[in-house]
Amino acid sequence: MRRERHCPEKDELLKCRVPAPYGYKNPFKWPLSRDLAWYANVPHKELTVEKAVQNWIRFEGDRFRFPGGGTMFPNGADAYIDDIGKLINLKDGSIRTAIDTGCGVASWGAYLLSRNILPMSFAPRDTHEAQVQFALERGVPALIGVIASKRLPYPSRAFDMAHCSRCLIPWGQHDGAYLIEVDRVLRPGGYWILSGPPINWKKHWKGWERTTDDLNSEQMQIENVTKSLCWKKLIEKDDISIWQKPTNHLKCKRFRKIFKNPPFCPAQDPDKAWYTNLETCLTPLPEVSNNDEIAGGELEKWPRRLNTVPPRIIRGTIQGVTPEIFQQDLQLWKKRVSYYKTVNNQLGQAGRYRNILDMNAFLGGFAANLVKDPLWVMNIVPVEAKVNTLGVIYERGLIGTYQSWCEAMSTYPRTYDLIHADSVFTLYKERCEMEDIMLEMDRILRPEGSLIIRDDVDELVKAKRIADGLNWESQIVDHEDGPLEREKLLFAVKLYWTAPASA
Repeated sequence: MRRERHCPEKDELLKCRVPAPYGYKNPFKWPLSRDLAWYANVPHKELTVEKAVQNWIRFEGDRFRFPGGGTMFPNGADAYIDDIGKLINLKDGSIRTAIDTGCGVASWGAYLLSRNILPMSFAPRDTHEAQVQFALERGVPALIGVIASKRLPYPSRAFDMAHCSRCLIPWGQHDGAYLIEVDRVLRPGGYWILSGPPINWKKHWKGWERTTDDLNSEQMQIENVTKSLCWKKLIEKDDISIWQKPTNHLKCKRFRKIFKNPPFCPAQDPDKAWYTNLETCLTPLPEVSNNDEIAGGELEKWPRRLNTVPPRIIRGTIQGVTPEIFQQDLQLWKKRVSYYKTVNNQLGQAGRYRNILDMNAFLGGFAANLVKDPLWVMNIVPVEAKVNTLGVIYERGLIGTYQSWCEAMSTYPRTYDLIHADSVFTLYKERCEMEDIMLEMDRILRPEGSLIIRDDVDELVKAKRIADGLNWESQIVDHEDGPLEREKLLFAVKLYWTAPASA
């Protein structure tokens, strides 16, 4: 719990910029960045020593190399994913979003991307230093995070697949709270993959610190919790086990007349996940009329699900968002992104940007119009937004998280190549200081990274003054509908600067 998200008190806030480390270079372009990163950008060698025999990462002169290895995939992440693909279908578009718990340097997620599967990887900052920073430097979606006492910052029914490869999370302990949380974020019919001890622990006995009785007990605890969640164990082969969440809870409710724990949660918001405590109760799936119906509605396969009206909107569970509004939003963002590319011609250049942040994503329209480019977008739904739309974003086959921009984001400095902010300053007006939000934008933006800020002209005039103080190169321009609108655009570039070598 000591590694959970927490923020400084107001009198502890630092109003200063974070310099790039001495010798910083622009990251390698994708797909080269999957395998290489400059040492100067993430100057931590600990993993090259501690994980040397597991082939996670190597230090070679002025750079790191990521061979694609991992604790549980000695033949490389690609071969490991191929093994999973022999057990469940990774090719037909039914699996699009995946979450990797305790991701390390995120090689599993890095190699999923070539299969049109979009991963969300997370790990805490621990004794092995900045694993998530390595992942982001490689161009792989990731956040700093840990399962402890709070819900993961994702909506219910978000991911098609969840994964743990020797991630050292005590799944069977604490009344199964951590597996119950995985159940919350898994879509109906989604898969949970566990590899490494206690699965086939005999294969990994050498060097393993726990006793035979410990591992047998842990395996039994996991089996009991998954049964209590009504998950079906599909297969156990070698050191990989795969369970499947039920598509609805009809049979589960009958089963629970015998198996009482965990109980179904009382009335609650299953999508509320910002500083929300974990509960040892099962999040009920939406009601269905028969055993064959998929709770919450059936998702289209990728890529059709991107522009199909999402089930949450069809069912009317997103207040004020109708299928007609969704279709209008599709056309609106097609027009807006096309205009962005005329003003910032680098946005249309394949490979210029890799990691992109949308600070107020609504339905994910900005990201949806960039899916054909070799990049990914972290879609943020602010906790202060009028409507919680993050579940819709996941139903479209995109990824994102919750965030309050009055606080720091759970990521490292120099994470993103481009930041998009639509009406963020209007949303946070009188909630927190614009200067603090822009300092955070500066912290997480890479040197020579770009910003597209869309807001009321009065807000942008104030933002322009702060941008000048941050030494951003910026200009306010009219948006796609011309000069008569109050809404304007601020295009900016964060200029490169670094601390002196002696700092």
